Amino acid sequence: MVTRSAGEGKNAGVRKIIHVDMDCFYAAVEMKYRPELKGKPIGVGGPANSRSVLTTASYEARRYGVKSAMSSSQALRLCPQLILVPTNFSLYRKESQAVRNIFERFTPLVEPLSLDEAYLDVSDIKEFNGSATLIAKEIRALIEKETGLTASAGIAPNKFLAKIASDWNKPNGQFTLRPEDVAAFMPTLKVEKIHGVGKVTAKKMHSLGYFTCADLQKKSVAELAQHFGSWAQGLYNSARGIDNRRVEPHGERKSLTVEETYHDDLQTLADCYAKLPELYQDWETRMLRANEREKIRGHVVKLKFHDFKQTTHEKSSRGWPLIADFEALIEKAWERRSEPVRLIGIGVRMAGDESREKRKDSTGQLTFDL
Repeated sequence: MVTRSAGEGKNAGVRKIIHVDMDCFYAAVEMKYRPELKGKPIGVGGPANSRSVLTTASYEARRYGVKSAMSSSQALRLCPQLILVPTNFSLYRKESQAVRNIFERFTPLVEPLSLDEAYLDVSDIKEFNGSATLIAKEIRALIEKETGLTASAGIAPNKFLAKIASDWNKPNGQFTLRPEDVAAFMPTLKVEKIHGVGKVTAKKMHSLGYFTCADLQKKSVAELAQHFGSWAQGLYNSARGIDNRRVEPHGERKSLTVEETYHDDLQTLADCYAKLPELYQDWETRMLRANEREKIRGHVVKLKFHDFKQTTHEKSSRGWPLIADFEALIEKAWERRSEPVRLIGIGVRMAGDESREKRKDSTGQLTFDL
């Protein structure tokens, strides 16, 4: 267990951010209310004869390679003895609120990311000698005592690093990354740990010789832009552990989207369709975790073409969009140029985003941020 303090002494002016991540939350809640499931491989999701994916899996199931976002049918192939449990979001919300109440005893600066994780800014807390490490330890102890569930935590000077740190000693552990340790920590970090780097992007990075943040640190923003466009500045900062985002306690999610940049441009509309199932599975898993189905007000796709020009197409709706709904929007967006595509994004707009500003994109079409 790491017991060093974050942001003390000469670092007193540095932000102290905690990222708390509940351990296998949905599965743990199911086991709490159904003790007979403890110690068994379980997956939370729909039946195998559907197109459902798992929202999470117990650690016993993960030993077989079962993980969240995996289809139920594939999970059963990997682990035939897997017990599939349907989701019960009313129960998860109840337990999530109990955990949230614990957070708010320490600070009002709590930014929930989903039912099972949140950022806390404890920079101005005087208790525990102002030690974010000790605060995180106490929070985790209270969660276990009052709910019977366990959580892991990361403590760092910003949100990006705190989230990475929370994965370091899972389950039921914590890791502190002090400001003075960041420069030595970042070079060895794999590029896959950077938010937004999925399998396809990681493959592209590897082909360019980028395997760790040390490799990215050797490149300027201009050099990164040759391969990653407008994302270059974000990559440059992430590779150095820079993140200036504040913890936003009152922020309301306005959209939930996923996107992927492809190593080889997609030449045809059929090629775009072929990439959609994997994107949709990722989006569906995130939506289930966020539990904001009732807020959907529209679905949208974005296509970025080989020359970095882009267009989006959106349709108002209140229901859960299916793959076919996104296919229809992709077709409309594709028809505007019918040229090779380097990036596809899909997602939904949420209630509260009705007042967004519309603007013209590089094709002359109305577009929105995605």
